Amino acid sequence: MESLVKFVQDEFVVKKDFPEFSAGDTITVYYEIKEGAKTRTQFFRGVVIQVKGSGLSRTFTIRKMSGTVGVERIFPINLPALQKVEVNKKGKVRRARIYYFRGLTGKKARIKEQRR
Repeated sequence: MESLVKFVQDEFVVKKDFPEFSAGDTITVYYEIKEGAKTRTQFFRGVVIQVKGSGLSRTFTIRKMSGTVGVERIFPINLPALQKVEVNKKGKVRRARIYYFRGLTGKKARIKEQRR
């Protein structure tokens, strides 16, 4: 069964070339929104909380602060509406899933930048 799923993904799903990123990185995701007959590009900039899955079924969760409210969004890597992913900062964290980041506010919510 798994080989059938892999075959379908390899044959029919178009693979997009996005840069490598992991938890703690600050990224900007540009995606297309359709409103009636119009389409426009919107971006979502935030910190990657987790990267889940593998291959074309991979998803990543981004968290940003909108005023005093935290907003999280989950993006599948093979979403047709995804146009571009930019890595703004590489973060230095010691975990693959930084759920503790949800409870931090103010200066404690800063992630150290990794030297390149």
